[in-house]
Amino acid sequence: MVGDYVVCGGKRLQGTVVIKGAKNAVLPLLAASLLAEDEVVLENCPQLADVENMLSILRQLGCGARRQGDTLLIDTRSANSYEMPEQLSGEIRSSIFLLGPILGRFGQAVCAYPGGCEIGLRPIDLHLSGLRALHADIEESYGKIRCHPAILQGASIHLDYPSVGATENIMMAAVKAIGETTLHNAAKEPEIEDLQNFLNAMGADVHGAGTDTIVIRGVTRMHGVHYRPIADRIVAGTFLVAAAMTGGDVTVKDICPRHIAAVTAKLLETGCTLKTDADSVRILADGRLRALQRLETLPYPGFPTDMQAQMFALSCITRGTTVISENVFESRYRHAAELVRMGANVTIRDRLAIITGVEYLTGSEVQAADLRGGAALVMAGLAARGTTAVHGARYIDRGYEHLERSLQELGANIIKR
Repeated sequence: MVGDYVVCGGKRLQGTVVIKGAKNAVLPLLAASLLAEDEVVLENCPQLADVENMLSILRQLGCGARRQGDTLLIDTRSANSYEMPEQLSGEIRSSIFLLGPILGRFGQAVCAYPGGCEIGLRPIDLHLSGLRALHADIEESYGKIRCHPAILQGASIHLDYPSVGATENIMMAAVKAIGETTLHNAAKEPEIEDLQNFLNAMGADVHGAGTDTIVIRGVTRMHGVHYRPIADRIVAGTFLVAAAMTGGDVTVKDICPRHIAAVTAKLLETGCTLKTDADSVRILADGRLRALQRLETLPYPGFPTDMQAQMFALSCITRGTTVISENVFESRYRHAAELVRMGANVTIRDRLAIITGVEYLTGSEVQAADLRGGAALVMAGLAARGTTAVHGARYIDRGYEHLERSLQELGANIIKR
């Protein structure tokens, strides 16, 4: 069987995996580095397609951006362009994070509409309305967003939805605005707190991240910094689910357990045993697990939408019926049909998925259509009888660094072609 990932199921995962910096933290930090007037050094950064793409965008803006192993060095002193390259911007959703920093740096910006996985509409209206509230003059035409020269000014902004990206973009623009900005109904994700800590380390004045109200007082200058991003809670959760699906014994290290509390709570419901230390979580699973009954994705601290597909895969082999409600994105069940090819019993009704667990899945040839759904198919292959070929590695590689190597070290029979 030929595929990008070829998995021979039935191997119990066992061992320890060290979690690197979070993709969803590193990307906005790279964007925010454009605000510094000296070199920025980011440690423990994974080698991912999205990260390399963001580095390429920074280079095209005139920055010096290079990698030394897991360390990224960004020198923005030579930045000389406020126009993002159209092709690169169209390939990565997180390119929109650069809009706020470019505005803060140059007072104007031009970018194409961002790309990324097709998991829903993910409109950027909240980004643009927030920036307009800061007195940015924005024009949308011919597939581009043009922010005309303007002096940003602090404002009171209320988000209709606690969007992570919009919260981050507004924060990064507001640190260089004149006066004080208060952001209401802000996202509370750990990555928001990490961005606040990073900005403050560069000389910004930001408070309240982790709550629904963030206050940003504008500053005139920001300096370079040496910084270590938080660990990737979604990668950690993925490995915990993989262990649960294979009856394994796996420890994820260098993670903040509080950041994955919603995931570990659901794994406890299935009958897994978890042992938590200050910077690690160990999971032990034995026998067929119990169904969750109900799982709803919600903004943090609720259950993360980025873990929905993985828990969906686990639910396919639990005892009983699980109902999943996807409340964040409207098109995030594209993995369902592929899991059905492997023998799963699934019914989709709009944003609801009804999954009746089967005793086992059977290896098949399946196609990843997005990042987390692709990871879920690999997890399903680990637990399935026979061989599973997962196509679409380009999606999975956007969020997991050498996934096959980490799984091999835990005892999985998996190769990447």
